[in-house]
Amino acid sequence: MAKRSQLARNAKRVKLVARFAAKRAALKEAGDAEGLQKLPRNSSPTRVKNRCSISGRGRGYLRAFGLSRIQFRELVREGKIPGVKKASW
Repeated sequence: MAKRSQLARNAKRVKLVARFAAKRAALKEAGDAEGLQKLPRNSSPTRVKNRCSISGRGRGYLRAFGLSRIQFRELVREGKIPGVKKASW
């Protein structure tokens, strides 16, 4: 499990991105680079880290499922993710 501080920091970034999304889009449309620089640094969507929704792991993240590879494998093995099965050929 990731540190609680890392999860909290990422959650804070997600909130900031949502709060400044409209303003950021308007400034980009206007081409106002100075205005964009004055926005909080963590309000940029690129600063949000994709993390597993169960364990908080930041590496090995599968975007389609929102899980890390480890949690994905466990849930598939238990049959909790429909339509996914182990490959064999």
